Amino acid sequence: MAGLRVWRRLVLPMHNSSSSFLSFLLLYSFIAIAIAIAIAIAIIAPFLFLSLSLSLSPTHWHARVVPVRRSKVRGRGVSSLIPRIPFCLSEGERIEENTIREEMTPIEKEDAALNLRRSHSSLNFRKIVPRVLRTSSVKNLFRPKKPRTPAEIVCDTRELLLYLDSASNDAAVGHKHEEKLEQLDVDLMELKSILYGINESEPVPEACAQVTQEFLKDDTMRLLILCLPKLNFEARKDAVQVVANLQRQSVQSRLIASDYLEANLDLIDRLIAGYEDPVNSLLFGGMLKECLRHQVVARYILKFEEHIKKFFDYIQLPNFDVASDAAATFKELMTRHKSTVMEFLAENYSWFFAEFNSRLLESSNYLTRRHAVRLLGDMLLDRSNSGVMVRYVSSKSNMRVLMNLMRESHKSIQIDAFHVFKLFVANQNKPADIINVLYFNKSKLLRFFDGLTTDKEDEVFESDKAQVINEIMELEATGSFSCSGELFKPMTV
Repeated sequence: MAGLRVWRRLVLPMHNSSSSFLSFLLLYSFIAIAIAIAIAIAIIAPFLFLSLSLSLSPTHWHARVVPVRRSKVRGRGVSSLIPRIPFCLSEGERIEENTIREEMTPIEKEDAALNLRRSHSSLNFRKIVPRVLRTSSVKNLFRPKKPRTPAEIVCDTRELLLYLDSASNDAAVGHKHEEKLEQLDVDLMELKSILYGINESEPVPEACAQVTQEFLKDDTMRLLILCLPKLNFEARKDAVQVVANLQRQSVQSRLIASDYLEANLDLIDRLIAGYEDPVNSLLFGGMLKECLRHQVVARYILKFEEHIKKFFDYIQLPNFDVASDAAATFKELMTRHKSTVMEFLAENYSWFFAEFNSRLLESSNYLTRRHAVRLLGDMLLDRSNSGVMVRYVSSKSNMRVLMNLMRESHKSIQIDAFHVFKLFVANQNKPADIINVLYFNKSKLLRFFDGLTTDKEDEVFESDKAQVINEIMELEATGSFSCSGELFKPMTV
């Protein structure tokens, strides 16, 4: 009711006056200021008392409950339990208190001590408040946190990675270890934000260049790759994105990551072997694909036969995701840097295609055959590999492998095998044994191509198929030849 009366006396007259808008504005401004002050007090008060409790030594506090007897001074005849107010006494004040107690009777001592404590309490409170306000916790309460520079973030990341790299298995379960991992999560997230930008904001080139230089200068990239399995799951994904982005960063018009990897090629061995890690294989594979942007990395992998044979194994792994990722990485290796691949195939033709045919094209795994025949088409149809293509399509054993792939029940493999098989037919310098195989299987090949269609209309495919049919129809045998009569079986001369 009182509030209603105030409203009627203050607000309604202002509302009815000509300056009602200004009056309302002043009233609401006063209310807003009062609310703001109340909120500020509510926020500051807990920190103030927390700092007060932390700034004083627990041994200086005296809070006891003592009985108060009959006092002549007070003239009261009641006994009660009164809690003494906490206060802080210096050494001299303690001596003064003891002196007073020795010279007085027990009752007088108790009353004098109580009065002394009350006086000290108010004095000490006035001393304590400035001390609390000078503490760092109160000073930094509303002070804005200074953002870290990219160099500082990379430095902190390196220190945390060094800790992880040297930490034993026993140390990996403590509270300190968890704190280190959480801080590393924050650092990697900040590095990713610098390199990729936040939301719709573009990354700052200068900051990206600084991160790249600092990251590669002190081997932080090596530490990150080696410690990847020890990170938290989200941090591992951020680490892959950071490493991937560093491969694309240009500093003074140079990809300095290429120079770093050329000096640390053992890291490529670690990334290749990462496909054997069942938990982190896709993460290592993602980093390896990005490193293959650099020709020096591709040249290093192709230099060693055991690297290629490892990929033949990884492509046939039972895990679908890992096998597909390994196939994608191998395709990147064999198609990206054309001059390097051309040199490799020319120097290692015999063993490479013998392994490629037997282990991949003739694999019992459907996924392996599909990836292999598509990759074979990409390699042979590349103009830079024209010499290798002519050599490959001049082999009857190679053609037999492709003809068997066209017998597959899977349409996708049939179509991809056809795009390689047409090279055997279109070769203007076909060896005699290939001509004879095609001639004696002419009718069966024509029936097969007549029923070979794609799911969607493809003019290029139809044109290539028509050209292959015309070439086969015009073939003539070059000599005596015997065959088993079964389509696409190995022929004998």
